[in-house]
Amino acid sequence: MASNQFQSGPVCLIENTANNDLQVNPAALDILSQINQPVVVVAIAGFYRTGKSYLLNRLAGRTSGFALGSTVESKTKGIWMWCVPHRNPKLTLVLLDTEGLGDVNKGDRKNDTHIFSLAVLLSSTLVYNSMGTIDNFAVENLQFVTELADVIKVKSKADDDDEEEDDSDLIQFFPNFVWVVRDMTLKLEIDNCEVTADQYLEKALELRKGVKKSVMEYNLPRQCIRRYFPSRKCFVFVRPISSNNFHELETLEDNKLDPQFVQQTNQFCDHIFSTAPIKNVKGGHKLTGNLFGILVQTYVKTIQSGEVPCMENAVLAMANIENERAVQEGLNNYVSKMESSLIFPTEDKVISDLHKVCERESLQIFMNRSFRDEDQLYQKRLVEGLGKKYSELLEKNESSSREICLSLLQKLSTNLEKNLIDGVYAKPGGFQLYSQDRDKVVENYNRTPNKGVKAEEMLSCYLENRKSEAESILQADKNLSSAQKTLAEEQEKAKILEQNQREEQEKRIQAEQRMKDSEESHQENIRQLKIKMERETEDIKRELEGAMTSKLKEQEILLSQGFKDQANAMTQEIDHLKQELQSQNNSVADMIGKIASAVEKGISLFIHLKDVDNLARNQPRNSVRNNRQNK
Repeated sequence: MASNQFQSGPVCLIENTANNDLQVNPAALDILSQINQPVVVVAIAGFYRTGKSYLLNRLAGRTSGFALGSTVESKTKGIWMWCVPHRNPKLTLVLLDTEGLGDVNKGDRKNDTHIFSLAVLLSSTLVYNSMGTIDNFAVENLQFVTELADVIKVKSKADDDDEEEDDSDLIQFFPNFVWVVRDMTLKLEIDNCEVTADQYLEKALELRKGVKKSVMEYNLPRQCIRRYFPSRKCFVFVRPISSNNFHELETLEDNKLDPQFVQQTNQFCDHIFSTAPIKNVKGGHKLTGNLFGILVQTYVKTIQSGEVPCMENAVLAMANIENERAVQEGLNNYVSKMESSLIFPTEDKVISDLHKVCERESLQIFMNRSFRDEDQLYQKRLVEGLGKKYSELLEKNESSSREICLSLLQKLSTNLEKNLIDGVYAKPGGFQLYSQDRDKVVENYNRTPNKGVKAEEMLSCYLENRKSEAESILQADKNLSSAQKTLAEEQEKAKILEQNQREEQEKRIQAEQRMKDSEESHQENIRQLKIKMERETEDIKRELEGAMTSKLKEQEILLSQGFKDQANAMTQEIDHLKQELQSQNNSVADMIGKIASAVEKGISLFIHLKDVDNLARNQPRNSVRNNRQNK
């Protein structure tokens, strides 16, 4: 997305209707469709009137944009989007401002849950904004976290039948979590010792021992935050201005704000730009703006239907659309490069060499864009398409060669045809004169360059079609004895046989070239697919390793705090992740073997050689024969 195409201001991405239904704004999707870069998606959530929009405006490098509001009324409805430049020019920053939770005028907790779950599902970094302190009230207000396992699913229903989801399934794909505490007036001290904001957050998330209902209710939101968001960060902000004139905030320059607030804001922005990851989906595939738009539509459509958003289903929906586009993009690239570089007729090897380059490039385009191509169905479609286009170009080259050769033979035979009409060869000694004229045509034909791949075949057709003509002239020549005629017949047969052998050699070379092309194409498919599979496996391994690391860290913390039972309960989840990791380590070699077999059996690269041979044998002879009949 070019710099002049970035949004001048926010636009509503997901509208919250009067009936608290959600719908996607087509104008926002149009903006996302233009973004071909990977996107970093930062969403901010929190209770209304807590200053969420101001932070996003600062991330956009502006003091205004998202509506701040100056009253107790919530200004943001639904989810608003602002696509702005990232500090990394290869990325685009997508900012999402969510409708404030707990709006008394709305009074719809279910809608709040949907808004919060969408913020989690769509973002790569989730910022939770609260006021004052991180006390029990603030943690309990984040009650939506306790419901995430009920309102978000990782696996499809088919997968659920085999295995129940656990927290490790969720945390692999949840965003980084940043808790921002606004208008902090207390010192960051615990037991009279100065602590960091991160330590302050972790202290607030510590569990209590016991089995009483009150203890379990106290622990539940803290357990969920710790388990679902293993990557956590905290920022505290002082009041931006000493007065209560917050409505002036977006109009004030930094020198009019508390210097400490400005410093804290800059630190927050630096952290987001340096650590917020690219938005990806299960399997590690990075999303462009266009794919992100598809993800938004998929989740909102699921919520509209009353179903629970499923990450697996969303990925498959995106993959089908993206893989279709990857196939078309690969084919378009191949056709464009091939057709713009070829002049017919030419030699097969020229087309073959160019084909290899363009096929490799088109496969690379497909591999870079496609993902979750189950059983390589889309890759097979691409390769079949490339094979079909290649065959069409070969046929076009052959057809062009035939036309050139036929035109040349007709031109060179002008004098011979005139002599036939004038009866020059119907006199004694006519056969010798005919043979000289015909052999001169053949000699001039062979001397003419750039006739293409059907030169020998067309000459064979030419001689074959004049065979009966030569026989008639020979038999009518009264200057020749029977013995001389017999010898001449044998010489005529020898000439045709020799030419037929040259034609067969020409076809043999073409067939060998096609066989070589087919094998090299097969190997190139295997090579690129192997690279892609290894890369995707590494992405999955990183997801699993990240989940396992966070589980081990949480288990260590629980043990250090004396929660032995809870720590032991995590062992099974950790073992499950270890097994999945081992399975990924062992899967690549088996997968490549299956891929090689699937590609070999399932992909037809070119027209069958027997069909090419039949086409080559029959079409030119019919063309020349029809031409002779017309004459």
